[in-house]
Amino acid sequence: MSSPKRTARIAGLLYLLGGLPAPFSLLYLPSALIVPGDPAATANKVRASELLLRLGILADLFSAIVFIFVALTLYRLLKDVDHHQAMLMVILWVVSVPVTFINVLNRLAALILLSGADFLSLVPRPQLEAMAMVFLRLYNQGNIVNQIFWGLWLLPFGILVYKSGFIPRILGVFLVIACLGYVTASVTTLLSPHYGRMLSSWMMLPAGLGELSIVFWLLVKGVRDQPPLEPA
Repeated sequence: MSSPKRTARIAGLLYLLGGLPAPFSLLYLPSALIVPGDPAATANKVRASELLLRLGILADLFSAIVFIFVALTLYRLLKDVDHHQAMLMVILWVVSVPVTFINVLNRLAALILLSGADFLSLVPRPQLEAMAMVFLRLYNQGNIVNQIFWGLWLLPFGILVYKSGFIPRILGVFLVIACLGYVTASVTTLLSPHYGRMLSSWMMLPAGLGELSIVFWLLVKGVRDQPPLEPA
């Protein structure tokens, strides 16, 4: 069997790999392709950068699949700390996976609408471009919904880290704060898009800090090779 230190480092490596596509797919592509209020300009950018958008789709799928293994590896590492919290951690992440898979269909729909296929010839071009814009915006809204689960799974993860005794407790606190950052940003944006856009970048700072801290601790330090606490 793998030692706890080896399991921790595998989890950290997978976490890093799963998170690498996020800035490209979630931040760069929307800013590079979507021209607010201008479906025609957006459509031209998508047509000129179709490969980039398809890479974004693959990046989302890759990240979601890798994080399944992140959650399972963390479960192996932390299940003896509190089995119920470890199960909840896995479940809350796995719930987000079908949301991601369904959400990428919005980007595929935009590509189909702008593909120039013969079966779309009866639909006026401006209408196709407007519909494509709608699907690209729906993709962004889907991510806002999914942020709730990206945050919630960090709550049991943070509790497990705090209780573990072989990972610094402060990292567990950071993870709980990250959970609050994700959920607050998502709920605020859904209730009030204007204020959500204003607060989102600030709310994402603690989220990024919490996740980066645990990733680099697992990669660099791992955990102490000692028996974990008795199951709760």
